[in-house]
Amino acid sequence: MVSEEQPRSTRGNASRPDLLPVLLLVSVFVIATCGLIYELIAGTLASYLLGDSVTQFSTIIGTYLFAMGIGSWLSKYLDGALLKWFIRIEILVGLVGGWSAPLLFVLFEYVQSFRVVLYALVGLTGVLVGLEIPLLMRILEGRYAFKDLVSRVFTFDYIGALLASLIFPLVLVPQLGLVRTSLFFGLLNLAVAAVVLYRFQETRPYRRSFTLTMIVASGLMLVGFVGADRIMTYTESLAFQDKVIYSKTTQYQRIVLTRNAREWRLFLNGNLQFSSADEYRYHEALIHPAMQQNPSARRVLVLGGGDGLAVRELLKYPQLDAIRLVDLDPGMTQLFQQNEMLLALNQRSLLSPKVQVLNADAFLFVRQDTSRYDLIVVDFPDPANYSIGKLYSTAFYSELDKLLSANGVVVVQSTSPYVARRSFWCIAHTLGAVGFRTLPYHAYVPSFGEWGYVLAARNRPLSPVHRAVRLPAGLRYINVRTLADLTHFPTDMAELPTDINRLNNQALVRYFDDDWGPYSH
Repeated sequence: MVSEEQPRSTRGNASRPDLLPVLLLVSVFVIATCGLIYELIAGTLASYLLGDSVTQFSTIIGTYLFAMGIGSWLSKYLDGALLKWFIRIEILVGLVGGWSAPLLFVLFEYVQSFRVVLYALVGLTGVLVGLEIPLLMRILEGRYAFKDLVSRVFTFDYIGALLASLIFPLVLVPQLGLVRTSLFFGLLNLAVAAVVLYRFQETRPYRRSFTLTMIVASGLMLVGFVGADRIMTYTESLAFQDKVIYSKTTQYQRIVLTRNAREWRLFLNGNLQFSSADEYRYHEALIHPAMQQNPSARRVLVLGGGDGLAVRELLKYPQLDAIRLVDLDPGMTQLFQQNEMLLALNQRSLLSPKVQVLNADAFLFVRQDTSRYDLIVVDFPDPANYSIGKLYSTAFYSELDKLLSANGVVVVQSTSPYVARRSFWCIAHTLGAVGFRTLPYHAYVPSFGEWGYVLAARNRPLSPVHRAVRLPAGLRYINVRTLADLTHFPTDMAELPTDINRLNNQALVRYFDDDWGPYSH
């Protein structure tokens, strides 16, 4: 059967090659890349805004693929001029997919039922993308044998998907950000429509009407692309009470720094990490009780803590010979090594000759490292998703045990024992499950409320410190009295039974989501 869309000028004319199949196969490659990019953008954006990356990506992918199936089924109802239908769909995909990221960022602060909007937009994009490949196969029908047609179309489709999966995390997110990435690929869909519109004679009758539409659509895309920073500034002005003075999307997270007359605040993926007004309470409570447990410490490993504030406290002990900091995101450590305002806050700690900064995945690093440390400081973000939850698991803590010296001590930031009581005690019990002796404690940080920590050691008893052995001078929060009070838990924060957090169950992430859920957006 010969498609009605086959160019009359090429039928039976062997001297003129039919370029339509070649261009449409290239279009398969482009639209496959665009389609997967839109899917990845939706999953990443949902993870940023809603947390729990595994749940978000799983539900986004499922919704998207289901919608593509609906689109494929609906494609049978598209009859008549198939190239005309293809151009229409490409324009719609470009507009809907291209504007998906900026729309979702803006609507997150305005719409109460954000998930409904999110999945509706994902579903609409999926339906439109699902229409593309069946429609292209019908257009190409008669130009290839059926087995060659299926082979070529799906080969280009899968190659495009591979390219998207590689360039999205490595190039697009760190270089363009989510907003510009979505708009850029929207423009690519419009470019495919333009090539088809102007390359083939069959499209001549409706070029004028489509041309105006494509000029307007492309103009909107370009305006959005150029103004992407303003879009993000506007959305962040809605999300944050204070003025945003720095924002950057790295390969791993969205970093935002805000400022008011009293303080600076650092947010990662929308979650507060510290306030300059009271961060000293958090970091003094993280470091100094651990150093009092092992005052002879010489070598320290800090996991996380790319802001250098924990390292600042460690450098108050002149007997320390070496501090190794391992943080995943170079965008974070470079910011706190270069920004003069932040250098004043961390007292240039990351530039100290005693400090070695490594950008690496801590989970892999501890499995490969062969050094021994007298103190290991675990200063990760809260276990809001499975990728972070693994850093609070028995598998991870067992590797830490191998890196400790004979009298070594571990300290782990452990979320709020008041708001997230089960989460806090799950961390303590997980450390105990791998053989550590533990000493839980907590401190009050005004920006966060009651905050929890767990000290752990394998070969030595841990007990509340009633006399500071080598407490540095000039501390603003920790003193002999507060050291003794940190380990006292009132009834509403007292220990309760929990599951152990293992890689195959991630009980901690479930606890954390339940504990903090009522406080989320």
